Amino acid sequence: EVQLVESGGGLVQPGGSLRLSCVTSGFTFSSFVVSWARQAPGKGLEWVAGIWSDGSTYVADAMKGRFTISRDNAKSTLFLQMSSLKPEDTAVYYCTTESPFNTPNRDLGSWGQGTQVTVSS
Repeated sequence: EVQLVESGGGLVQPGGSLRLSCVTSGFTFSSFVVSWARQAPGKGLEWVAGIWSDGSTYVADAMKGRFTISRDNAKSTLFLQMSSLKPEDTAVYYCTTESPFNTPNRDLGSWGQGTQVTVSS
């Protein structure tokens, strides 16, 4: 059974930083693309970033220069380093085995339960 468990969310002030982690199991992590998506209150899912098995990455334009995606294949873990956080980054952040070039849909692929990130003073 594929499992993805996110952690690291919380309340942070504007301009602050957070590092999200996603521990995975049940599949050959090193062979697959893994991604982060988010859903803000009252809005749809949007892609944040993805990283492929060869280490190539994608980061959405709104997060470029502020967010960095990485992976530790030995620990089957995905990371998202977020800095210069803004109130509009407030959302539930999900990790998934879906590619960020597909339409985000929690009914497809495998998704974690999400971790809440709130950016507020």
